[in-house]
Amino acid sequence: MKVIIILFLSILLYTCGGNASNLSVGDKAPNFTLSDYQNKSYTLSDYFGKSPVVIYFYPKANTSGCTKQACGIRDSYESFESNEIVIIGISVDPISDIKEFVKDHNLNFPLLSDQSKEISNKYEVLNKIGMSSRVTFIVDKEGKLSHIIRDVDVDTHASQVFELASKLL
Repeated sequence: MKVIIILFLSILLYTCGGNASNLSVGDKAPNFTLSDYQNKSYTLSDYFGKSPVVIYFYPKANTSGCTKQACGIRDSYESFESNEIVIIGISVDPISDIKEFVKDHNLNFPLLSDQSKEISNKYEVLNKIGMSSRVTFIVDKEGKLSHIIRDVDVDTHASQVFELASKLL
């Protein structure tokens, strides 16, 4: 039993990382263009000068933590939308997994695929096994990072990011 616990903790520590240590509040947010499962493209810079943007990276579609996080946003999405706060989820999952995730949970905001891992690398959120770590960035209207949440609580994520982003209006 002790060996299993040590092995589990070793794997857990090995998969940690990707905490966006190369980015700081005040930095220009790395631009990107990614697509959702319907092949609609989203470019971050299109929102500059218009809206704050919440970009949240998540590890894996249809896992318990990611589902709880996404459903929290879904359930409060009307508040984001009525305040013109853009919210975008990004993972390295293939489009087919994202499509299933959106349909399974009736998600009403864009989830984008970074299967090439190019954007996840720019934001330095990849862990050692190549999945995105759970990190959230809030981008102000000028395109600068106003908040970086490295320790995300999936239970309170939606309310936390709404509160922070609404101060940027």
